[in-house]
Amino acid sequence: MSVTVVVGSQWGDEGKGKIVDYLSQTADVIARYQGGDNAGHTIVFNNHKFSLQLLPSGIFYSDKLAVIGNGVVLNPVALFSELNYLHENGVTTDNLRISSRAEVIMPYHLVLDQLSEQNRAHKIGTTKKGIGPAYMDKIARTGIRVADLIDPESFKPLLKENLNQKNQLLIKLYGVDPLDFDSIYEKYQLLGERLRPFVTDTAELLHHYLDKNILFEGAQGIMLDIDQGTYPYVTSSNPVAGGAAVGGGIGPTEIKKVVGVCKAYTSRVGEGPFPTELVNEIGDLIRDTAHEYGTVTHRPRRIGWLDTVALRHAARVSGLTSLAVNCVDVLDQLPTIKICTGYRLNGELIDYYPASLNELDRCEPVYQTLPGWLSDTTACTTFAELPKNAQNYLKTIENLVEVPIEWYSVGPDRTQTHRR
Repeated sequence: MSVTVVVGSQWGDEGKGKIVDYLSQTADVIARYQGGDNAGHTIVFNNHKFSLQLLPSGIFYSDKLAVIGNGVVLNPVALFSELNYLHENGVTTDNLRISSRAEVIMPYHLVLDQLSEQNRAHKIGTTKKGIGPAYMDKIARTGIRVADLIDPESFKPLLKENLNQKNQLLIKLYGVDPLDFDSIYEKYQLLGERLRPFVTDTAELLHHYLDKNILFEGAQGIMLDIDQGTYPYVTSSNPVAGGAAVGGGIGPTEIKKVVGVCKAYTSRVGEGPFPTELVNEIGDLIRDTAHEYGTVTHRPRRIGWLDTVALRHAARVSGLTSLAVNCVDVLDQLPTIKICTGYRLNGELIDYYPASLNELDRCEPVYQTLPGWLSDTTACTTFAELPKNAQNYLKTIENLVEVPIEWYSVGPDRTQTHRR
C-alpha cells in the first residue's frame, strides 16, 4: 500500500498532530520516529482538547497500532504520566507499541540539560527535558536502551557505570550533589516492568505492515533539524523525512509520500534567527487570535509572516510531495498580508537559506503584499467556499514553494481540516 511521512516544515508547532490525526483515519499504523517529550501535539475532537508530548497522535484510534520508534528518546515517567492522563479521559492505550531499541531518558539527563543550559553564555532555548544529553549518550554508545531497562541483568551494571560518570560531572564540573544509585535503580526497575508489555522490535513489526498503510509522524520541524535547521538553535535529532527511515527502521525506498505541515504564517519558540518576525501589534494580534503559546513550555511563541525561503528549504531537504496549511482562519482579520519571497543579502537577492547565522542576521526579507479577505472562514468546508483572496493566498504559497497544497484547515477541530 503506502508509507507516508508527516513533517513540520517550519520551526515546529505547525499543527502536525492535527494533520496526523486527520490522516490516521486511513492508516493502519501511526509511528513516531524521533524526538522525545519535548514535542507538543494538540488534537481537538468532540469538543475536547488533548495535549500530547510523547505518544503518537494515532493513539486515539484503538483499532490501529500507535508506535514509538527506535529514533525516539523515551522518558518512562513522562510516558506513564501521559498514559494516565489519557486513561482518565476515557482513551484506551492497548494499541501502543514501543521499540526495544529506543534510548531511555534517565534522571541525570534532565539535571545535566538544565545545568548545561544554565551555564551557557548564549542560551539555546532547550526545554530541559533531557533530550540533548540522552542523544549525546546514544551517539557516545553509553546510553541505556529500552531493551536494557526491561532486563534487570543489563540495567543494573549499565546504570551503575553511567551514574558514576555523570556524578563526576555533577560534582567536579557543576559543583552540585551527586544522584543516588539505589533510589534511581529501584524506581526505574519498576518502570521497566510496567513498560515491558508495550515493548517489541518495532522495525520487525513495521516490516509486516508494509503492505498496508503506515503513517510516520515527526516531532519539531525541519528548521529545527540538527543537520538542516538553524544550528545551534535546533533540536538533537532529525525531523526531516529521511529521519523516518532511520528512526522507524524501514528502508528509505518504502517512503512514497511526504506531507509538509505549515501554518499560514510563521511561529517559533525559543532562541535563534527569525527573519520575518513581527515584533509589533500585528504579531500580537496573530499570537492572541491563535493562542500561540508552547504546548510543552507554555512560552509565548514568536510570530512572523510566512517565510517561503524557509519553506522551499524544507521542501528540498525533506522531499515534500504536498503541503498541509493550517490556521488560515487566523488571518481572517488582516486587511493585507505579506509573504516573504526571498532575502536580500549584502544587496543581492538570494532564494536559499544560509547556513551561517552571521549571514542570516544580515538577511533582509523581501515581501510580496496580498489583499486580505476580512471575513470568517471557519465554516468553509470546501476550497470554493473560501473567499477569493484566501484562495489566492493559498495558490500564491503553492506557486512560491512549488509544492501542491493538498490540505488546509480553518480551525482547530478535526472537522475543520479539509482536502483541497
